[in-house]
Amino acid sequence: MFLKLSIRTSLIISFVILGYLAVVYIWALLSVENLMQEAQPLSTDSILSSSQTDILLKIEDPTFYKHIGIDVSEGQGLTTITSSLARDIFILGKKLRGIKGGFQSFYIKVFSCCKKIDLGRDMMALALNQSLTKEQQLTLYISSSYMGGHNGKQIIGLPAAAYEYFNKPISDLTDHEFITLIAMLKAPNYFHPYKNANNLNTRVDRIKMIIAGTCKPDGWLDTKYEHCTKSA
Repeated sequence: MFLKLSIRTSLIISFVILGYLAVVYIWALLSVENLMQEAQPLSTDSILSSSQTDILLKIEDPTFYKHIGIDVSEGQGLTTITSSLARDIFILGKKLRGIKGGFQSFYIKVFSCCKKIDLGRDMMALALNQSLTKEQQLTLYISSSYMGGHNGKQIIGLPAAAYEYFNKPISDLTDHEFITLIAMLKAPNYFHPYKNANNLNTRVDRIKMIIAGTCKPDGWLDTKYEHCTKSA
């Protein structure tokens, strides 16, 4: 009797979760056009050189061009570029009205409460990946990523950060300078060139080892690379 009750309860919970995820996915597909109206222009022009793109993806999303919006690659952590964009667009972006807005408010509360275990954002990432090309996603990510605060203002996008921190266009950055910007992406104020230079320099050294192949991420959730040291 107890076994049957447990199986029945498990099935009910499974159906509820699947139903919830299906609703999130459908809502995201129906809402993405409205939400993208206030996002950056969906250009497909490359902002980065091919070598800069390789560096960015090696650290932030190794299988970006292969996955469907979610991924569990080594060193990937809990997010992909697509799921990061999904968070910014669907949850932190433009506020919708009506029924779509009601669902959005609910998902915002769920995300605030349970973002470490909720799979809703993954469904939003799947919908976003279906709605935007990889080139559009990459351009949007490069243009809209938060890059810390400086002189009383927020720096948005890698191109703006290149001017702010190195006083030059992103195309003129050396590999070391570009890697410095990539190192900031994980936590832009913690890895800040002026506020926390030691933290940033340590992360830059670790990222260089990952890029060179002399050290590898220690599993799926390893985005800190703390085991990557010059003596390793």
